[in-house]
Amino acid sequence: MNKELIINAAPTGVEIALLEDKKLVELHNEKMDVSFTVGDLYLGKVKKLIPGLNAAFVDVGFEKDAFLHYTDLSPYAKSILKFTQSCIHYKGEGEFDFSKFNVEPEIVKTGKISEVLNGKPEVLVQILKEPIAAKGPRLSCELSLPGRFVVLTPFNDVVAVSKKIHSSDERKRLHKIVEAIKPKNFGVIVRTAAEGKTTAELHQDLLDLIAIWQGIQNSLKDATAPSKILSEQNKTTSMLRDLLNEDFNKIVTNDKNIYNETRAYIEKIAPSKVDIVSHYSNGAAVFDTYGITKQVKSSFGKTVNLPSGAYLIIEHTEALHVIDVNSGYKSIGNNQEENSLQTNLEAAEEIARQLRLRDIGGIIVIDFIDMKLPDNKRKVQEAMEGFMQTDRARHAVLQISKFGLMQITRQRMKPEMNINTSEECPTCNGTGKIGSTMMLEDDIEKKLFYLSNHSYKNITLTVNPIVYSHLSKGFFTSIFKKWRKKYSMKLKLQQNTNFHLVEFRFFDANEEEIKF
Repeated sequence: MNKELIINAAPTGVEIALLEDKKLVELHNEKMDVSFTVGDLYLGKVKKLIPGLNAAFVDVGFEKDAFLHYTDLSPYAKSILKFTQSCIHYKGEGEFDFSKFNVEPEIVKTGKISEVLNGKPEVLVQILKEPIAAKGPRLSCELSLPGRFVVLTPFNDVVAVSKKIHSSDERKRLHKIVEAIKPKNFGVIVRTAAEGKTTAELHQDLLDLIAIWQGIQNSLKDATAPSKILSEQNKTTSMLRDLLNEDFNKIVTNDKNIYNETRAYIEKIAPSKVDIVSHYSNGAAVFDTYGITKQVKSSFGKTVNLPSGAYLIIEHTEALHVIDVNSGYKSIGNNQEENSLQTNLEAAEEIARQLRLRDIGGIIVIDFIDMKLPDNKRKVQEAMEGFMQTDRARHAVLQISKFGLMQITRQRMKPEMNINTSEECPTCNGTGKIGSTMMLEDDIEKKLFYLSNHSYKNITLTVNPIVYSHLSKGFFTSIFKKWRKKYSMKLKLQQNTNFHLVEFRFFDANEEEIKF
């Protein structure tokens, strides 16, 4: 699979498109004025405890207070509170020595938030979800600093290895290496990208993250809530950190600064791939050159067409998203069951792409075309699971029910990507209605009557070509001839292909439009 990252910089922000085998699968829009990003660390002030929800509202500087539930507190919440206060009020010489920090006992899973956050303290929190609609950000105290090969989790000593690394020998090797190099009071999660990496590579990645943690400690010193303590990397570098592998063969940007930053970042994490970065300086828009604009126009909207002629209808409600699969005009064969299976398999691939592209989260219900055989239902489910393997958001796919419905839950991290691909009709101005053609003759004649009473004798009537042919039909008996005779004026008729069906205009002898 070939992966390409196309970056379009504009005054309002940066658009990032991820292509897999030339097909658009992810689209990100990083606006210049957005202050909240998933992964950012803030020093927040607890404003209100809600015992009924077992949650708290925390002021992190957003217009709406952020939401922190007890289950997102982290078992080491008391350690985080103690650490936050220790850093804020640290008066010693040199840097705060985290290796000598005494970790507090873990909190119980079934406890009360009022028992942990009593006194409404200042606390170090991380953005878990961006603000969506009228809701503030969702917070977590389970702090994590992601690197390319490992994720650093302070306040614990647990080493975990990604389950996607299937080789037990490799898992043991990585676990042993990390156990040997990690410092005290830090837990480490070994990412899938670490498979086959050397001790030196893992150690350097870990040292970079520890340096970031030391920067957090320095930023907390004398800080007052609410304030930002750490910004996540920009969207481009965070995507490269998570996605860069041997499949990546091109990164293109039209901005010189982004080009330099991206090249420097790749030179740091993967020097052998630095040449895949290029600066686009042609005259045409970069998204147009790589066919992204056309894919966006065809991929967003209520209806999504599939190559076979089948199509998807995507609807959204407050509680869930509904996708309806409809069969097309083409048939694989005379076997209805086989046709349904093939259409559903094609739809499953496009649905998996749509979920990533639009970043649809929450509950998704898919109404597949009815299939009778259990084996076929199982094939569709397995295909859906396979197509969603490349999806970085956490998700779960349930079996197709007896009503032909599949339920999917997908992690929602930010507002859904929604692009309006329709244009307002110039004829009806978006209302969906135009004047009746039956009334058109009467409307024109009323205007002619008005003009004849205001001494207009030389007039040109311009209409749509279809109306032109109707008014001039019959050389001697045409409606136009009757009007000329009835109102005793020099009346000319002409057609304009740019006029919509019921549009007409009058012009005087000087070819100036007559306004009514």
